[in-house]
Amino acid sequence: MSTERIFLIGAGGHAMVVMDALVIAGQDPSGVCFLDESEARVGATVFDRRVDRLREGIDFSADRFHVCIGDNAARQRIFEQVLASGATPQTVIHPVSTVALSAATGAGCFIAAGAIIGPAAKIEAGAIINHGAIVDHECYVGGFCHVAPGATLGGNVRLGLRVLLGAGANVLPGVTIGDDAIIGAGAAVTVNVPAQATYVGVPARRTR
Repeated sequence: MSTERIFLIGAGGHAMVVMDALVIAGQDPSGVCFLDESEARVGATVFDRRVDRLREGIDFSADRFHVCIGDNAARQRIFEQVLASGATPQTVIHPVSTVALSAATGAGCFIAAGAIIGPAAKIEAGAIINHGAIVDHECYVGGFCHVAPGATLGGNVRLGLRVLLGAGANVLPGVTIGDDAIIGAGAAVTVNVPAQATYVGVPARRTR
């Protein structure tokens, strides 16, 4: 069991998921420290661990950290802020996920229980591959994306930066989705999606 200190930044529901994965993977809960920017969460507890304030001046240089925030842009902002302080990003992979030997996982990414990462897939820094999601062979998931529970990427799919793929969405093989695009829950994406666009439905169509 690891007794090193690790800061989990963010104290909402996703932080509970990350904490659970860490402990199951062998992290001593007493070494976990929660930080949050939200006044409403400071002083609360997550699994009996007090939430303290994320503020400037905290010395993270000897510690590990993981940003547990679902919002992609906020997760990237805080990740880069804490990384610049000298801390080491902690990648968290749940023991009952499946990650191919030839797959690559980036710094500070999260692979949840039941997720499957196929051969030669690449997951960049700060990305979330949530419960039961499938990232098939040779896919590329850009930094700070969120592949929500039950979503599926067919082979050779490419996601740009900060893409949000909604729960249960499906992306056909070979499709490219641009930076900051949003794919609605349950959508079936059959065509390339431009940056910053929102697509919903079956088959997925662009919305205003």
